[in-house]
Amino acid sequence: MQIVGVQPTDGTRNPGIRRWSTDFLPKIFEAHRVDQTIDVSEEEARFMARRLALEEGIFSGMSSGGAVTAAAKLVERLVEPAILVCIICDRGDRYLSSNLFT
Repeated sequence: MQIVGVQPTDGTRNPGIRRWSTDFLPKIFEAHRVDQTIDVSEEEARFMARRLALEEGIFSGMSSGGAVTAAAKLVERLVEPAILVCIICDRGDRYLSSNLFT
């Protein structure tokens, strides 16, 4: 099993996922357990959140769009058959007042 983290590209402000400095990481975070980290831009996360809603009927937020984008990037790099699990961790209704779904 591998654990893959997701973080925004430099300068990206994705609600729900942040590029934290080590000073702000939660005490329960164990960096040694993360095998790799994939960077996702705000544009990629927004696009995937919209795509999830339109194509799959999954009404989620931008952080979930970022997680699925990272999963899609990971699938492209796999060289062996694998089971990939991606967590959709937020709801889209929280973003109705934003421009995420316009």
